[in-house]
Amino acid sequence: MKILVINGPNLNLLGKRDKDQYGNISLEEISDNLKKEFPDISFDFYQSNIEGELINVIQLAERDYDGLIINPGGYAHTSVAIADALSVLKIPKVEVHLSHLVNREYYRQKLITAASCDGYVSGFKELSYGAAVYILMNISKKR
Repeated sequence: MKILVINGPNLNLLGKRDKDQYGNISLEEISDNLKKEFPDISFDFYQSNIEGELINVIQLAERDYDGLIINPGGYAHTSVAIADALSVLKIPKVEVHLSHLVNREYYRQKLITAASCDGYVSGFKELSYGAAVYILMNISKKR
């Protein structure tokens, strides 16, 4: 199985951001941990602060990947364009959030992009990514 992990704006700052919300682990450490925990899965990681670049990568994901994990960051609450790109994608996809969104500010309560995914995981900090891998593995078995 080959999974693409896309991370949106400000996720390159993990480890420096509010540790209570996002944990104290870097994006690189999340990547390393996933590769160690799931050695039989091939992962590619992509991060950008630019919405259009994220959309370009989403649009091409179906060619090379069996599943997609996306943490759109703040774009989860604002980007109809990312939601539209995800909605066309035929591979299984899971949205992840490090923080527990229902305990956050009111403007983080609405997830525009999650509706275009098979589901989402929120609130388990870096463990959210591992949960998404587990979910993708099981979705793929059923398809």
